[in-house]
Amino acid sequence: MIEIIEPGPLTTVQDLGRPGLAALGVPRSGAFDRAALALANRLVGNDEAAAGLEITFGGLALRGHGPLTVALTGAACAGLEFGAAVSLPAGAVVRLGRPATGLRSYLAVRGGLDVPPVLGSRSTDTLSGLGPAPLRAGDRLPVGAAAGEVSGASAAPAAGGSFAMRFGPRDDWFTPAARDLLVTAEWTVRSQSDRIGLRLDGPPLERAVADELPSEPTLPGAIQVPPDGRPIVFGPDAPVTGGYPVIAVLLDLAAAAQLRPGERLRFRPAPPPALSPSAGAGSPTSTPPRPPRPGS
Repeated sequence: MIEIIEPGPLTTVQDLGRPGLAALGVPRSGAFDRAALALANRLVGNDEAAAGLEITFGGLALRGHGPLTVALTGAACAGLEFGAAVSLPAGAVVRLGRPATGLRSYLAVRGGLDVPPVLGSRSTDTLSGLGPAPLRAGDRLPVGAAAGEVSGASAAPAAGGSFAMRFGPRDDWFTPAARDLLVTAEWTVRSQSDRIGLRLDGPPLERAVADELPSEPTLPGAIQVPPDGRPIVFGPDAPVTGGYPVIAVLLDLAAAAQLRPGERLRFRPAPPPALSPSAGAGSPTSTPPRPPRPGS
């Protein structure tokens, strides 16, 4: 059992989410930086999908009611050795400082957090309200039984940079100049960003099609452009449908999890996926036709 003394700005329980339920209107949710959570779980001998804590900008303080083995990955925080399994005696208190770089840290506990699952996941979904509520002082979280062996692997702090993306499915709703701006301009993360989406400041992306777009499926990593022309990169708690055109899709959402408000980023176009030699018209690996524009 662990007891939350101070939750920090936002600490939630996360695992790898609720994939496959978008048709029912259920977002994927789960850890923003899935690779960091999976690594933390491996370090303490858990299955990669075990539930741990996603800590936004440090500030977490907790007490163990019994001996614990924990590991911290993602954004490094003072107060606990980073990227390694750490054994704590019963009653030990862990206090995490603010990370010098990055935004989200992941704390795995050997045995995993054994909160009740909802639709197959223990993740907190900040949009729909599924799963446990964001943590508050005084909350107590049960810990499951240990299974695998503790790992000696280590982790490097997460780092940002430029982010690979592919245009589509609605890039033809934008002018050629807007497409160029997406990959040449420098973008700034706005303070309104959260697990639902990273809102960006920069030059507005001009539309070539003025029509309204009916709601259509979206996914985490989609770069949607609302009427003000400023892109939003959808996060793990984003809705499963959207009514604004998606100009491109980010290929690795995990790295974007560490971007703080005020930080700058660039997008870079990734090469198209290679087709197999046997791929041709009508084959499963061929590119599907683009939907027609409204009025065409």
